[in-house]
Amino acid sequence: MSEDLTGKRLGHYKIDGVLGRGGMSVMYRATDVRLGRKVALKVMGEHITGDAEFRERFVDEARNTSAIDHANIVPLYDFGEVDGMLYIAMRLVDGSDLASLIKDGPISPKRTLELLAQIAEALDMLHERGLVHLDLKPANVLVTSRESAHEHVYLADFGLTRRGATGHRTASGDFLGSPTYAAPEHLRGEPVDGRTDQYALACMLFACLTGRPPFQGQVQDVIQGHLAAEPPPATSLVVLPGTIDEVLRRGMAKKADQRYSNCQDLVSAARVALGQAAGDAPPQPRPVAPPPGPVSGPQPVQHPPSQPIPAQGYRPPFQQQPPRPLPPPGNDPVRLRPPMPAGSTSFATTSGGSAKWIVTGLVGVALVLIVVVFVVMANMGSSGSTTPGTSTTTSSYNSNDLPTTVPTGD
Repeated sequence: MSEDLTGKRLGHYKIDGVLGRGGMSVMYRATDVRLGRKVALKVMGEHITGDAEFRERFVDEARNTSAIDHANIVPLYDFGEVDGMLYIAMRLVDGSDLASLIKDGPISPKRTLELLAQIAEALDMLHERGLVHLDLKPANVLVTSRESAHEHVYLADFGLTRRGATGHRTASGDFLGSPTYAAPEHLRGEPVDGRTDQYALACMLFACLTGRPPFQGQVQDVIQGHLAAEPPPATSLVVLPGTIDEVLRRGMAKKADQRYSNCQDLVSAARVALGQAAGDAPPQPRPVAPPPGPVSGPQPVQHPPSQPIPAQGYRPPFQQQPPRPLPPPGNDPVRLRPPMPAGSTSFATTSGGSAKWIVTGLVGVALVLIVVVFVVMANMGSSGSTTPGTSTTTSSYNSNDLPTTVPTGD
């Protein structure tokens, strides 16, 4: 790109300042020192002016465009070359471009139809002359309200305008134009006509109603979208009648013969589709569905999976509980009980208690045995002292009367 020319002279034009920059040119505010008139001076980039094919087509189409007289086409005052730089001098419009109007969101459907209807009329007249704009985009649509009671639109930037042939490329194969609004046949370098501009107008209609172009992303993603993908429905982005999606789909059809016959037909179809929705307020964004949450009202009881009922008396197996964590340390010291020594009374039984129970048991058993022996011996003594025919006399006795010897019976 050429250096900034602000403050310098280009031929009989004094450069006052920069209006805007593009990929192929810089737009300056300038003064025609011969006529004392303010103009918009577009200076082509050096990488474009070095292409002999582009230079030839530029001169040819600039001459054709300068002969067009239409209320919605920026008048072309002059074009030429100075010091190897190509330039176009045109009317300086006091206003803004459509790109600035939609950069923060969509504009109202009513305003969209009023602005694009003027562009459609200018394009159809251009097409009747056998010319194709080939660089239609919001930045090349100038809007001013200083010239009439209503907003007036100018179609600008005819640097690529040419008679229908093939898509505009330089000898090195560089594509000329804006891929964001380019028709498939233009991108492929195929024959172009007025329907190529109509495709770009449909893209602009989409952008005005939604606040964004139909395809976004990297340049290659945008190009692939125009070549092979369907544009997203406008109604998926903003609240509009569903019939507008069919109008946009047809206007952006991949095949030119499936589009409308001219640009004004496209705008008329959009007006019918919008109907009562073509009001003064911009379309509202389509609400995004909230994530699923709890549902109010009675809810069905969720039963756990059926399990066999345990038999009576069934005790579930013991499950060891995890150890209880210690409380977090505080400001005060925590005093813990030291572990008890092995064999302490806290955990062991007293051995003396068991010995007492054993002695008591042995004494009881011994007494029982003594009683049994005494009874047996007493019975045996009674039977030995008694003879046949003699009566037996029983007398009382005490422990001192017990015999000291057991009779043998001899």
